[in-house]
Amino acid sequence: MNIDRIEQDLYALAKIGYCEEDHGIYRQAFSKADLEARKWLTEQLIKLDMQSYMDGAGNIIGRYGDPDRQAILIGSHLDTVPRGGMFDGALGVIAGLECIRIIQENNIPLNNPIEVIGTSEEEGRFGGMLGAMAITGGLTPDWVQHAHDPAGESLLDAMNACGLNERNLLHSRREPESMLAYLELHIEQGPILEAEGKSIGVVEGISGVFTWLVRLIGKADHAGTAPMDMRSDAFTGVADFAHEIQRIIEEDGTDKSRLTIGRLELKPGFPHTIPGEVEFTLVGRDMSQEVMLNLASSCRKVLSAIARRHRLMFEYEELSWLEPAICSPEVMQRIEAKTNELGYDYILMPSGAGHDAQFFTKVVPTGMIFIPSVGGISHAPDEWSHWQDVEKGCNVLLHTVLEIMQNGLQV
Repeated sequence: MNIDRIEQDLYALAKIGYCEEDHGIYRQAFSKADLEARKWLTEQLIKLDMQSYMDGAGNIIGRYGDPDRQAILIGSHLDTVPRGGMFDGALGVIAGLECIRIIQENNIPLNNPIEVIGTSEEEGRFGGMLGAMAITGGLTPDWVQHAHDPAGESLLDAMNACGLNERNLLHSRREPESMLAYLELHIEQGPILEAEGKSIGVVEGISGVFTWLVRLIGKADHAGTAPMDMRSDAFTGVADFAHEIQRIIEEDGTDKSRLTIGRLELKPGFPHTIPGEVEFTLVGRDMSQEVMLNLASSCRKVLSAIARRHRLMFEYEELSWLEPAICSPEVMQRIEAKTNELGYDYILMPSGAGHDAQFFTKVVPTGMIFIPSVGGISHAPDEWSHWQDVEKGCNVLLHTVLEIMQNGLQV
Protein backbone atom coordinates (compact mmCIF):
# COMPACT_ATOMS: atom_id res chain seq x y z
CA MET A 1 0.00 0.00 0.00
CA ASN A 2 1.19 3.49 -0.82
CA ILE A 3 1.22 5.27 2.53
CA ASP A 4 2.01 8.64 0.92
CA ARG A 5 -1.24 8.55 -1.07
CA ILE A 6 -3.19 7.41 1.97
CA GLU A 7 -1.76 10.30 3.98
CA GLN A 8 -2.57 12.82 1.25
CA ASP A 9 -6.16 11.55 1.02
CA LEU A 10 -6.67 11.70 4.78
CA TYR A 11 -5.46 15.28 4.92
CA ALA A 12 -7.57 16.24 1.92
CA LEU A 13 -10.70 14.82 3.52
CA ALA A 14 -9.80 16.38 6.89
CA LYS A 15 -10.03 19.85 5.34
CA ILE A 16 -13.74 19.32 4.73
CA GLY A 17 -15.52 20.57 7.85
CA TYR A 18 -12.29 21.66 9.56
CA CYS A 19 -12.66 24.44 12.15
CA GLU A 20 -9.70 26.81 12.53
CA GLU A 21 -10.84 27.93 15.98
CA ASP A 22 -10.71 24.60 17.83
CA HIS A 23 -8.97 22.41 15.17
CA GLY A 24 -11.85 19.93 15.17
CA ILE A 25 -13.69 18.50 12.18
CA TYR A 26 -17.43 19.22 11.99
CA ARG A 27 -18.90 16.83 9.44
CA GLN A 28 -22.14 15.75 11.07
CA ALA A 29 -24.58 13.70 9.03
CA PHE A 30 -26.45 15.62 6.33
CA SER A 31 -24.59 18.85 7.00
CA LYS A 32 -23.08 20.93 4.20
CA ALA A 33 -19.63 19.53 5.02
CA ASP A 34 -20.95 15.97 5.01
CA LEU A 35 -22.37 16.43 1.51
CA GLU A 36 -19.09 17.99 0.37
CA ALA A 37 -17.22 14.91 1.65
CA ARG A 38 -19.55 12.65 -0.32
CA LYS A 39 -18.89 14.68 -3.43
CA TRP A 40 -15.13 14.36 -2.79
CA LEU A 41 -15.37 10.56 -2.48
CA THR A 42 -17.46 10.32 -5.65
CA GLU A 43 -14.76 12.23 -7.52
CA GLN A 44 -12.09 9.80 -6.31
CA LEU A 45 -14.16 6.82 -7.42
CA ILE A 46 -14.66 8.33 -10.87
CA LYS A 47 -10.89 8.88 -11.20
CA LEU A 48 -10.46 5.13 -10.66
CA ASP A 49 -13.05 4.32 -13.37
CA MET A 50 -15.35 2.77 -10.81
CA GLN A 51 -19.11 2.54 -11.21
CA SER A 52 -20.29 4.99 -8.55
CA TYR A 53 -23.58 6.21 -7.17
CA MET A 54 -25.28 7.53 -4.03
CA ASP A 55 -28.16 5.41 -2.76
CA GLY A 56 -31.30 6.66 -1.04
CA ALA A 57 -29.64 6.65 2.39
CA GLY A 58 -26.75 8.84 1.27
CA ASN A 59 -24.23 5.99 1.05
CA ILE A 60 -21.56 6.56 -1.61
CA ILE A 61 -20.78 3.28 -3.36
CA GLY A 62 -18.11 2.56 -5.95
CA ARG A 63 -17.78 -0.82 -7.68
CA TYR A 64 -14.75 -2.20 -9.52
CA GLY A 65 -15.15 -5.44 -11.42
CA ASP A 66 -17.87 -7.73 -12.74
CA PRO A 67 -21.30 -6.14 -12.11
CA ASP A 68 -23.02 -9.53 -11.82
CA ARG A 69 -20.90 -11.39 -9.25
CA GLN A 70 -20.82 -11.29 -5.46
CA ALA A 71 -18.86 -8.30 -4.23
CA ILE A 72 -16.34 -7.92 -1.42
CA LEU A 73 -17.29 -4.74 0.40
CA ILE A 74 -14.73 -2.43 2.02
CA GLY A 75 -16.39 0.30 4.01
CA SER A 76 -16.63 2.77 6.82
CA HIS A 77 -18.20 6.18 7.34
CA LEU A 78 -17.55 9.77 6.25
CA ASP A 79 -19.46 11.68 8.94
CA THR A 80 -17.85 12.81 12.20
CA VAL A 81 -18.96 13.79 15.66
CA PRO A 82 -18.84 17.53 16.38
CA ARG A 83 -15.19 18.56 16.87
CA GLY A 84 -14.01 15.14 15.70
CA GLY A 85 -10.70 13.82 14.40
CA MET A 86 -9.31 12.93 10.97
CA PHE A 87 -9.04 9.12 11.23
CA ASP A 88 -12.38 7.91 12.63
CA GLY A 89 -14.30 6.38 9.71
CA ALA A 90 -12.30 8.18 7.03
CA LEU A 91 -9.37 5.76 7.30
CA GLY A 92 -11.51 2.75 6.36
CA VAL A 93 -12.91 4.47 3.28
CA ILE A 94 -9.56 5.76 2.05
CA ALA A 95 -7.93 2.36 2.64
CA GLY A 96 -10.55 0.94 0.30
CA LEU A 97 -9.61 3.45 -2.38
CA GLU A 98 -5.94 2.51 -2.03
CA CYS A 99 -6.78 -1.20 -2.36
CA ILE A 100 -8.34 -0.45 -5.76
CA ARG A 101 -5.32 1.60 -6.85
CA ILE A 102 -2.90 -1.21 -5.92
CA ILE A 103 -5.03 -3.80 -7.70
CA GLN A 104 -5.16 -1.65 -10.84
CA GLU A 105 -1.45 -0.78 -10.82
CA ASN A 106 -0.44 -4.42 -10.43
CA ASN A 107 -3.05 -5.77 -12.87
CA ILE A 108 -4.32 -8.18 -10.24
CA PRO A 109 -7.15 -10.27 -11.73
CA LEU A 110 -10.45 -10.16 -9.85
CA ASN A 111 -12.52 -13.25 -9.18
CA ASN A 112 -15.02 -10.98 -7.45
CA PRO A 113 -15.75 -7.29 -7.78
CA ILE A 114 -14.76 -4.97 -4.95
CA GLU A 115 -17.00 -2.21 -3.64
CA VAL A 116 -15.79 0.77 -1.64
CA ILE A 117 -18.55 2.24 0.53
CA GLY A 118 -18.64 5.54 2.41
CA THR A 119 -21.63 5.01 4.67
CA SER A 120 -23.86 7.81 5.90
CA GLU A 121 -24.81 8.79 9.43
CA GLU A 122 -22.74 6.24 11.34
CA GLU A 123 -22.14 8.51 14.34
CA GLY A 124 -25.74 8.17 15.48
CA ARG A 125 -27.00 11.73 15.22
CA PHE A 126 -30.48 10.27 14.70
CA GLY A 127 -30.10 7.30 17.01
CA GLY A 128 -28.85 4.59 14.68
CA MET A 129 -26.36 3.95 11.90
CA LEU A 130 -28.53 4.94 9.00
CA GLY A 131 -26.39 3.94 6.02
CA ALA A 132 -25.46 0.48 7.26
CA MET A 133 -29.00 -0.12 8.51
CA ALA A 134 -30.40 0.80 5.09
CA ILE A 135 -28.05 -1.53 3.17
CA THR A 136 -28.66 -4.48 5.49
CA GLY A 137 -32.44 -4.07 5.74
CA GLY A 138 -32.50 -2.78 9.31
CA LEU A 139 -34.84 0.15 8.65
CA THR A 140 -38.61 0.29 9.07
CA PRO A 141 -41.01 3.07 8.03
CA ASP A 142 -41.93 3.65 11.67
CA TRP A 143 -38.29 4.11 12.73
CA VAL A 144 -37.64 6.47 9.82
CA GLN A 145 -40.73 8.55 10.61
CA HIS A 146 -39.87 8.97 14.29
CA ALA A 147 -36.06 9.29 14.21
CA HIS A 148 -34.75 12.64 15.42
CA ASP A 149 -31.57 14.05 16.87
CA PRO A 150 -31.18 15.20 20.53
CA ALA A 151 -31.91 18.79 19.46
CA GLY A 152 -35.28 17.72 18.04
CA GLU A 153 -34.59 17.90 14.30
CA SER A 154 -36.18 14.97 12.50
CA LEU A 155 -34.30 12.67 10.18
CA LEU A 156 -36.81 13.38 7.42
CA ASP A 157 -36.32 17.15 7.66
CA ALA A 158 -32.53 16.76 7.58
CA MET A 159 -32.70 14.46 4.55
CA ASN A 160 -35.18 16.65 2.68
CA ALA A 161 -32.93 19.67 3.24
CA CYS A 162 -30.22 17.71 1.38
CA GLY A 163 -32.52 16.75 -1.47
CA LEU A 164 -32.94 13.14 -0.31
CA ASN A 165 -36.35 11.47 -0.35
CA GLU A 166 -37.31 9.13 2.48
CA ARG A 167 -39.10 6.81 0.07
CA ASN A 168 -35.79 6.07 -1.64
CA LEU A 169 -34.25 5.39 1.76
CA LEU A 170 -36.21 2.15 2.12
CA HIS A 171 -35.10 1.05 -1.36
CA SER A 172 -31.43 0.99 -0.32
CA ARG A 173 -31.46 -2.58 1.01
CA ARG A 174 -29.05 -5.00 -0.66
CA GLU A 175 -29.79 -8.66 -1.24
CA PRO A 176 -27.42 -10.68 1.01
CA GLU A 177 -26.58 -12.90 -1.96
CA SER A 178 -24.98 -9.90 -3.71
CA MET A 179 -22.27 -9.65 -1.02
CA LEU A 180 -19.44 -12.10 -0.35
CA ALA A 181 -17.85 -10.35 2.65
CA TYR A 182 -17.64 -7.01 4.42
CA LEU A 183 -14.33 -5.71 5.78
CA GLU A 184 -13.70 -2.56 7.80
CA LEU A 185 -10.40 -1.03 8.87
CA HIS A 186 -10.73 1.36 11.79
CA ILE A 187 -8.74 3.03 14.51
CA GLU A 188 -9.24 1.33 17.86
CA GLN A 189 -10.50 4.50 19.61
CA GLY A 190 -9.15 3.08 22.86
CA PRO A 191 -5.84 2.44 24.66
CA ILE A 192 -5.49 -1.36 24.54
CA LEU A 193 -3.35 -1.89 21.42
CA GLU A 194 -0.94 0.86 22.39
CA ALA A 195 -0.68 -0.45 25.95
CA GLU A 196 -0.06 -4.00 24.67
CA GLY A 197 2.49 -2.84 22.09
CA LYS A 198 0.53 -4.44 19.23
CA SER A 199 0.06 -3.04 15.73
CA ILE A 200 -3.13 -4.90 14.81
CA GLY A 201 -6.34 -5.80 16.59
CA VAL A 202 -8.42 -8.61 15.09
CA VAL A 203 -11.94 -7.77 16.21
CA GLU A 204 -13.99 -10.63 17.66
CA GLY A 205 -17.24 -8.73 18.03
CA ILE A 206 -18.82 -5.33 18.55
CA SER A 207 -20.49 -4.12 21.70
CA GLY A 208 -24.21 -3.53 21.74
CA VAL A 209 -25.37 0.02 22.42
CA PHE A 210 -28.55 1.53 23.78
CA THR A 211 -29.20 5.28 23.71
CA TRP A 212 -31.76 7.04 25.89
CA LEU A 213 -32.96 10.61 26.07
CA VAL A 214 -33.83 11.12 29.76
CA ARG A 215 -35.85 13.92 31.38
CA LEU A 216 -36.17 14.71 35.06
CA ILE A 217 -38.86 17.32 35.59
CA GLY A 218 -39.22 19.31 38.79
CA LYS A 219 -40.11 22.94 39.44
CA ALA A 220 -38.21 26.06 38.46
CA ASP A 221 -37.97 28.52 41.37
CA HIS A 222 -36.02 31.48 42.68
CA ALA A 223 -32.50 30.48 43.70
CA GLY A 224 -32.49 32.90 46.61
CA THR A 225 -35.91 32.49 48.16
CA ALA A 226 -36.74 28.78 47.77
CA PRO A 227 -35.57 26.85 50.91
CA MET A 228 -33.19 23.97 50.21
CA ASP A 229 -35.53 21.38 51.72
CA MET A 230 -38.53 22.57 49.68
CA ARG A 231 -36.99 22.45 46.22
CA SER A 232 -37.72 20.16 43.27
CA ASP A 233 -34.29 20.67 41.74
CA ALA A 234 -33.90 18.64 38.57
CA PHE A 235 -30.12 18.94 38.60
CA THR A 236 -29.80 17.19 41.97
CA GLY A 237 -31.52 14.22 40.34
CA VAL A 238 -29.00 13.83 37.52
CA ALA A 239 -26.12 14.48 39.93
CA ASP A 240 -27.29 11.67 42.20
CA PHE A 241 -27.73 9.34 39.23
CA ALA A 242 -24.22 10.07 37.94
CA HIS A 243 -22.84 8.90 41.31
CA GLU A 244 -24.82 5.65 41.01
CA ILE A 245 -23.41 4.62 37.62
CA GLN A 246 -20.35 2.82 38.98
CA ARG A 247 -22.45 0.85 41.45
CA ILE A 248 -24.91 -0.17 38.72
CA ILE A 249 -22.06 -1.55 36.61
CA GLU A 250 -20.47 -3.35 39.56
CA GLU A 251 -23.77 -5.06 40.46
CA ASP A 252 -25.33 -5.70 37.06
CA GLY A 253 -22.59 -5.27 34.46
CA THR A 254 -19.26 -6.74 33.43
CA ASP A 255 -15.75 -5.45 32.81
CA LYS A 256 -16.95 -4.63 29.29
CA SER A 257 -19.95 -2.56 30.47
CA ARG A 258 -20.11 1.18 29.93
CA LEU A 259 -22.68 3.79 30.98
CA THR A 260 -22.16 7.38 29.90
CA ILE A 261 -23.98 10.68 30.30
CA GLY A 262 -22.73 12.51 27.23
CA ARG A 263 -25.00 15.54 26.84
CA LEU A 264 -26.91 17.51 29.46
CA GLU A 265 -29.17 20.55 29.27
CA LEU A 266 -30.64 22.43 32.22
CA LYS A 267 -33.85 24.41 31.80
CA PRO A 268 -34.41 27.32 32.06
CA GLY A 269 -30.62 27.57 32.35
CA PHE A 270 -30.36 30.87 34.26
CA PRO A 271 -27.86 31.37 37.12
CA HIS A 272 -30.47 32.62 39.59
CA THR A 273 -33.15 30.05 38.80
CA ILE A 274 -33.38 26.53 40.19
CA PRO A 275 -33.41 24.11 37.23
CA GLY A 276 -36.96 22.92 36.71
CA GLU A 277 -35.99 20.34 34.12
CA VAL A 278 -32.90 18.47 33.02
CA GLU A 279 -32.59 16.55 29.77
CA PHE A 280 -29.63 14.27 29.20
CA THR A 281 -28.44 11.38 27.06
CA LEU A 282 -27.57 8.02 28.59
CA VAL A 283 -25.64 5.50 26.51
CA GLY A 284 -25.10 1.92 27.69
CA ARG A 285 -22.81 -0.71 26.15
CA ASP A 286 -21.87 -4.34 26.65
CA MET A 287 -20.96 -7.42 24.63
CA SER A 288 -23.97 -9.32 26.01
CA GLN A 289 -27.61 -8.60 25.17
CA GLU A 290 -28.66 -10.01 28.55
CA VAL A 291 -26.27 -7.72 30.41
CA MET A 292 -27.53 -4.74 28.41
CA LEU A 293 -31.09 -5.56 29.46
CA ASN A 294 -30.00 -5.81 33.10
CA LEU A 295 -28.20 -2.47 32.92
CA ALA A 296 -31.22 -0.80 31.35
CA SER A 297 -33.53 -2.22 34.02
CA SER A 298 -31.24 -1.04 36.82
CA CYS A 299 -30.99 2.44 35.33
CA ARG A 300 -34.80 2.70 35.22
CA LYS A 301 -35.14 1.60 38.84
CA VAL A 302 -32.44 3.95 40.10
CA LEU A 303 -33.78 6.92 38.16
CA SER A 304 -37.31 6.23 39.43
CA ALA A 305 -36.09 6.09 43.04
CA ILE A 306 -34.07 9.29 42.66
CA ALA A 307 -37.03 11.06 41.09
CA ARG A 308 -39.26 10.16 44.06
CA ARG A 309 -36.59 11.31 46.51
CA HIS A 310 -36.31 14.75 44.92
CA ARG A 311 -39.99 15.22 44.00
CA LEU A 312 -39.31 14.90 40.28
CA MET A 313 -41.04 13.25 37.37
CA PHE A 314 -38.90 10.78 35.41
CA GLU A 315 -39.43 9.97 31.76
CA TYR A 316 -37.20 8.61 29.02
CA GLU A 317 -37.23 7.82 25.32
CA GLU A 318 -35.20 4.98 23.84
CA LEU A 319 -33.59 6.49 20.75
CA SER A 320 -31.92 3.25 19.68
CA TRP A 321 -31.04 -0.28 20.75
CA LEU A 322 -28.25 -1.97 18.82
CA GLU A 323 -27.61 -5.60 19.71
CA PRO A 324 -24.06 -6.94 20.18
CA ALA A 325 -22.58 -8.39 16.99
CA ILE A 326 -20.11 -11.26 16.50
CA CYS A 327 -17.62 -11.17 13.62
CA SER A 328 -17.29 -14.12 11.25
CA PRO A 329 -14.82 -16.68 12.69
CA GLU A 330 -13.67 -17.56 9.16
CA VAL A 331 -12.99 -13.94 8.21
CA MET A 332 -11.18 -13.49 11.53
CA GLN A 333 -8.98 -16.49 10.71
CA ARG A 334 -8.10 -14.99 7.32
CA ILE A 335 -7.17 -11.68 8.98
CA GLU A 336 -5.04 -13.49 11.56
CA ALA A 337 -3.26 -15.56 8.91
CA LYS A 338 -2.39 -12.54 6.79
CA THR A 339 -1.25 -10.56 9.83
CA ASN A 340 1.09 -13.42 10.74
CA GLU A 341 2.42 -13.67 7.19
CA LEU A 342 3.19 -9.95 7.22
CA GLY A 343 5.02 -10.33 10.54
CA TYR A 344 2.85 -7.93 12.55
CA ASP A 345 2.06 -8.36 16.24
CA TYR A 346 -1.66 -8.61 17.00
CA ILE A 347 -4.27 -9.53 19.58
CA LEU A 348 -7.87 -10.69 19.41
CA MET A 349 -10.13 -8.10 21.01
CA PRO A 350 -13.72 -6.86 21.26
CA SER A 351 -14.84 -3.44 20.09
CA GLY A 352 -16.42 -1.28 22.76
CA ALA A 353 -17.44 1.30 20.17
CA GLY A 354 -20.17 0.74 17.64
CA HIS A 355 -19.37 0.45 13.93
CA ASP A 356 -21.13 -0.07 10.60
CA ALA A 357 -19.77 -3.63 10.67
CA GLN A 358 -22.20 -4.65 13.40
CA PHE A 359 -25.12 -4.40 10.99
CA PHE A 360 -23.30 -6.23 8.22
CA THR A 361 -22.68 -9.20 10.57
CA LYS A 362 -26.40 -9.98 10.27
CA VAL A 363 -26.31 -10.57 6.50
CA VAL A 364 -22.74 -11.25 5.32
CA PRO A 365 -19.46 -12.68 6.72
CA THR A 366 -17.86 -9.66 8.36
CA GLY A 367 -14.44 -8.79 9.76
CA MET A 368 -12.86 -5.74 11.38
CA ILE A 369 -9.23 -4.69 11.71
CA PHE A 370 -8.08 -2.21 14.35
CA ILE A 371 -4.91 -0.15 14.50
CA PRO A 372 -3.70 1.71 17.63
CA SER A 373 -4.95 5.14 18.63
CA VAL A 374 -2.27 7.26 20.28
CA GLY A 375 -3.24 7.72 23.92
CA GLY A 376 -6.50 5.90 23.20
CA ILE A 377 -7.95 9.24 22.04
CA SER A 378 -10.76 9.53 19.52
CA HIS A 379 -13.72 11.83 18.79
CA ALA A 380 -11.39 14.77 19.43
CA PRO A 381 -9.01 16.98 17.40
CA ASP A 382 -5.94 15.24 18.86
CA GLU A 383 -7.10 11.84 17.58
CA TRP A 384 -4.00 10.32 15.97
CA SER A 385 -2.52 7.07 14.70
CA HIS A 386 1.10 6.66 13.65
CA TRP A 387 1.65 6.32 9.91
CA GLN A 388 3.55 3.05 10.40
CA ASP A 389 0.46 1.56 12.04
CA VAL A 390 -1.81 3.00 9.35
CA GLU A 391 0.34 1.33 6.69
CA LYS A 392 0.29 -2.00 8.50
CA GLY A 393 -3.48 -1.93 8.90
CA CYS A 394 -3.95 -1.11 5.22
CA ASN A 395 -1.63 -3.94 4.21
CA VAL A 396 -3.58 -6.43 6.33
CA LEU A 397 -6.81 -5.20 4.73
CA LEU A 398 -5.46 -5.54 1.18
CA HIS A 399 -4.02 -9.03 1.71
CA THR A 400 -7.20 -10.23 3.43
CA VAL A 401 -9.33 -8.95 0.55
CA LEU A 402 -7.12 -10.72 -1.98
CA GLU A 403 -7.15 -13.94 0.07
CA ILE A 404 -10.95 -13.99 0.24
CA MET A 405 -11.23 -13.14 -3.44
CA GLN A 406 -8.83 -15.90 -4.51
CA ASN A 407 -10.02 -18.66 -2.18
CA GLY A 408 -13.57 -17.71 -1.24
CA LEU A 409 -15.30 -18.42 2.06
CA GLN A 410 -16.83 -21.64 3.33
CA VAL A 411 -20.23 -20.32 4.37
